Amino acid sequence: MLRLRDTWRLVTLNRKVTFGLAILVFFVLIAIFGPVLFPKDPNAFSTDILQAPSAAHWLGTTQTGQDVLTQVLVGTRFSLIMGFVIGTMTMIISVIIGLVSGYFGGLIDEVLSLFTNVFLVLPTLPLAILIAAFAAYRGPLTIVIVLTVTGWSWGARILRAQTLSMRNRDYVEAAKASGETTLRIIFFEIFPNEISIVAAELLGTVIYAILAETALEFLGLGDITSTSWGTMLYWAGNNDALLLGAWWWFLPPGLCIAVLGAGLAFVNFGIDEVANPRLRTEPKSKLAKRIKNKEVAA
Repeated sequence: MLRLRDTWRLVTLNRKVTFGLAILVFFVLIAIFGPVLFPKDPNAFSTDILQAPSAAHWLGTTQTGQDVLTQVLVGTRFSLIMGFVIGTMTMIISVIIGLVSGYFGGLIDEVLSLFTNVFLVLPTLPLAILIAAFAAYRGPLTIVIVLTVTGWSWGARILRAQTLSMRNRDYVEAAKASGETTLRIIFFEIFPNEISIVAAELLGTVIYAILAETALEFLGLGDITSTSWGTMLYWAGNNDALLLGAWWWFLPPGLCIAVLGAGLAFVNFGIDEVANPRLRTEPKSKLAKRIKNKEVAA
């Protein structure tokens, strides 16, 4: 398995990763600077009702005169934050359960594996919809908790299997013989060799989180008074934007979700190629030449 430095070197030379990161950086810049450059209230009403894109409103307006561009910019920040918060929390749970289960084995592994398998067989999105529907509070915190609780199991299962194959390797046995603590062996000897798997899990979970969060809000199970891509689609659907021909109302958030999801998927595909050399489409000689040229340039 590749170490962190080698993984980063190969990742930066992978065209899929470069393309995906460019898309991700674009959305991050929009999330940071968009609301600053267009400091309008996304929920402010006006008399410009259902206006098509124009010089005054670049992406048109809603049925109550709200500026669609402002809503998209604010929604980008909200959706990115939600996606990466849920992805990070899910990844932490998966890493802890997967590494501990795989390293210790025995009764600990059996208990944690049973716990993981229970969540694996549960239908994730229907369960998330059910929990959100009956939650006393509907808002971002509820969505974060629901999607984190229902989304960690598959990553933990993969990390457990990988850890099982590593726990008896020579460098682990050498660390045990030298008196290293269990936590240090798990997180400093085994974990660095699973970075590519963890990164792929994080990106996959972020994609899932953004899509699931949008779905929950589109169904009215989130805070419909907030501004996000999901609530934009919710209000567009409830106000018959499609029947009214107001394509500019629902198309921008839909395209944002699709493009951001594609960017994260490209990064994920590239990381898979780094972790599994058999998936690489570029010849080894060409890749080695590019690595050598980069080292010379540095």
